[in-house]
Amino acid sequence: MAVKTSSRLWGQVNGADVFLFRIGNESGAYVELTNYGAAIVSIVVPDKQQQLENVVVGFPDLERYLNDTCYIGSTIGRYANRISNARFRLDGKIYQLDANDGKNSNHAGKSGFNYRVFTAETIDNGVVMTLTSADGDGGYPGTLELMVIYTWSDDNELMVSYKATTDKATIANFTNHAYFNLSAFKSKIYNHKLTVLSEHIVDSYEDYTPSGAIIPAKQKAFNNDKLGDKFKIDESQVEGLNLFYVINREAEDNTLANAALLIDETSGRSLEVYTDYPGIFLYTGDYLSSTAPTHTGKPAKPFDALCLECQHYPDSINHPNFPQAILQAGDVYDQSILYKFGTI
Repeated sequence: MAVKTSSRLWGQVNGADVFLFRIGNESGAYVELTNYGAAIVSIVVPDKQQQLENVVVGFPDLERYLNDTCYIGSTIGRYANRISNARFRLDGKIYQLDANDGKNSNHAGKSGFNYRVFTAETIDNGVVMTLTSADGDGGYPGTLELMVIYTWSDDNELMVSYKATTDKATIANFTNHAYFNLSAFKSKIYNHKLTVLSEHIVDSYEDYTPSGAIIPAKQKAFNNDKLGDKFKIDESQVEGLNLFYVINREAEDNTLANAALLIDETSGRSLEVYTDYPGIFLYTGDYLSSTAPTHTGKPAKPFDALCLECQHYPDSINHPNFPQAILQAGDVYDQSILYKFGTI
């Protein structure tokens, strides 16, 4: 097989071994992952001149991840995005979560999977990472078993699959929080062109929790539009985009729906996103900041990169009109995201 996976010990967290994995293909393009937070560390892909460069925010050592507050590259769980008032009712019982975003819970608060060391094993073309989350972890019901499967292909496709089971009804919503910059950080994201295969967004309040309405995207729609044309560029005052887009077409059996296309014309790099999740959350990195330098040698700053987080509807449990993300005992959570890198 042309794709090969290697690993090396990267450090320890609370006595647990943390590894850095590399999955490379014959062209020299590769992905680096770590089992701390089941995170993407780097994605090194060619530009139109066949120059290989990293296109995601990441850190060159484990210690910097331990102090990260921006979920850089991490697996998000138990529930991606916000739960309003950090509480929900399920089967007649109210569950209280960690309020880490004002009165709301975001990305599961301090119990988030981005802080956990996963068990990991390599396969020929990837890495399988697993985690057990105990009943009551972060306030969530049910003992949850999560498997995150990363694979890399000769065609520079990174597939991320989530499989989970629970012994008690719970809510579950996993995604990856990679921050992309296809220019390899030679410029900010303002000139990146984005297409989102969506005509509707979830309306939200100023604290980014949903109002409950699903509305036409109108001026927030993206059809090969420059990001900088869609929001006010003022790095001293945050005015980017934090929006959940409802994907136009539901994934059919055994296929993933086209969700988004990101292009950097200068480098010629492109990123296609496919998923069987119902939506994609666009976050333009408004609050991105790192005290430690990233791979670039400099700390991350607002609008250095953006997230395209495929996921279930935010706060769906508190909005009966939304498609629900309830995982029942005996059922299997099975969702995937495909990031396909290319050139134009």
